[in-house]
Amino acid sequence: MKQLIGFWKGVFLTEDIKAVKENALNIRRKVVEMSYKTGASHVGSSLSCADILAALYFSVLRIDPKKPSDEKRDRFILSKGHAVPALYTALALRGFFPEKQLEGFHCDEGTLWCHPTRGCVAGIEATTGSLGHGLSIGIGMALAGKLDKKEYMVFVLLSDGECDEGSTWEAGLEASHLKLDNLTAIIDYNKLQAFGRTNEVVNLEPLSDKWKSFGFSVREVDGHNLEQLMKALKSVPFEKNKPSMIIANTIKGKGVSYMENKLKWHYKSPNDEEFKKAMQELK
Repeated sequence: MKQLIGFWKGVFLTEDIKAVKENALNIRRKVVEMSYKTGASHVGSSLSCADILAALYFSVLRIDPKKPSDEKRDRFILSKGHAVPALYTALALRGFFPEKQLEGFHCDEGTLWCHPTRGCVAGIEATTGSLGHGLSIGIGMALAGKLDKKEYMVFVLLSDGECDEGSTWEAGLEASHLKLDNLTAIIDYNKLQAFGRTNEVVNLEPLSDKWKSFGFSVREVDGHNLEQLMKALKSVPFEKNKPSMIIANTIKGKGVSYMENKLKWHYKSPNDEEFKKAMQELK
């Protein structure tokens, strides 16, 4: 894929939306395939954030797969670690490791674990999966950047169910207190969590107002509208001396009709017939 020329600080130059859209589709296809072949769960959670990851890895993040430890690189943390199939795929497509290595996901003697594990492949910044920890890790990275006078940005992707965790809100208070405008949190707001709809398990609304009251500068977008998504991601920080929050309204299972907005796809993997139908829809 050609080098994308984007914008920073909110000023558009050019943008290859089609290339990002193509990579989002490729992420979805591979996620479904990995779930089918291995029987892994969380396919719905991975599909809901595919557009977010495609926007980050193919347009936003200042990274070099050939220099994964470059001190100047932007950092990304997948706090909702159960969606790691989408992250592994994004990293492989971006060139951090060979795509063939994706065959080692969730299997005996495989190299790719079911949650992000630092060191298993290049590009994984932190071991996550126990929900409520990713934002705190991101704060540490962002603070280090400030103290070391580095210009990198830190992006953390959280689930909406993760916002039930008290540690998430403690981290939010600290990020605001430290004036970490090099930190951006993104919520994959698909409105379904492990045991039901978020408004039935623990109602998060008014979610935007809550984060504003914790000192974040907040924008709400359609998490499947790439133009909206990339414009927001590339406009951070939204305000000087404030961490940024992007609430991305998404659909669990996005891209596969029978998975969309269905809680059961938090847990199950497709059978033969379901896999065939999904791949037809994801052409």
